[in-house]
Amino acid sequence: MNPYLSGEGADGLAAQRAYLEANNGIRGLEILEPRDVAHAAELFRRDGFVVIAQALDSAQVEFLAKGCQEVADEILDLDTDRRGNRGSHRYSFGGSSLTRSQLHRPEWRMLLENALVNEVVTAIFQSPDFVLRAASGDFCLPGAIGYQPLHSDIRDWKDNATTPFSAFHDPRGQLTIRDLPCPYVCANFLPQEVTRLNGPTRQIPGTQNSRHPIPTLEQEPEWMRLSTVCPAPAGAVMIRDVRAWHGGTPNLSDAMRAIPNLEFYAPWFREPIVPGISYEDYRTLSEPAQKRVRHCVLDSSETLVTGPTLRAP
Repeated sequence: MNPYLSGEGADGLAAQRAYLEANNGIRGLEILEPRDVAHAAELFRRDGFVVIAQALDSAQVEFLAKGCQEVADEILDLDTDRRGNRGSHRYSFGGSSLTRSQLHRPEWRMLLENALVNEVVTAIFQSPDFVLRAASGDFCLPGAIGYQPLHSDIRDWKDNATTPFSAFHDPRGQLTIRDLPCPYVCANFLPQEVTRLNGPTRQIPGTQNSRHPIPTLEQEPEWMRLSTVCPAPAGAVMIRDVRAWHGGTPNLSDAMRAIPNLEFYAPWFREPIVPGISYEDYRTLSEPAQKRVRHCVLDSSETLVTGPTLRAP
């Protein structure tokens, strides 16, 4: 039994911190080396996620961390009470941008050129013809002491009002998006170490194809609360099937935890995409990166309007 659930104040937080230090983290979590591309694809298909070290070098980690902090500072200026837009003290980088993306930032564009991620995603889809959906991610602050409910980042289309960004629909009612091969991959980069205390993502292995109802926080068993992807080193990347059940956890550290991302659609899958990169910035990318972002680029005659917001349009 988790001893801190009924705790309050400093004593409750101290008990929570000690409990997570002792118990948090997926037992036997594999952190792969960059050379393990084939094994990475195998683990991804089995578990719905995989973690690979050394995706970024130290200079790239520093550059990305600085960019994440700058973006976070702009967002936090709009939210002095730290109510967040993904729960208290939790924020989406995309959900806090007028373009629903951070592609206008050079730090996120750098990630598009990452050879390791492109190789692993190619192995997952068994094709290099995947395309970018958005460049986003999230961050949580010290003070995020609660759990975010488990959820999935994609669902079947219902109607344009309730599911405006969804596409898959079987009018026969026989198939759901969970019955398909993976349609949508998210690559979360780690610009800092992820520890047992700074808000590691919890992932429930093997749930990417599950049709079972996702449990609420009240229903969730304790092993799921502790099924977190940690410890993981700075510079690593976590590549996820977005259908797998996942959620945020308490950040009891003294620093922000950020996991900026790139989101990719399979070659055969599309959902509505919001333009997130100007034609001028698009032209600075390599040819392979240009091919992947071709659905995200604004027309050369238009001006990309960027800026922070707490509620992306």
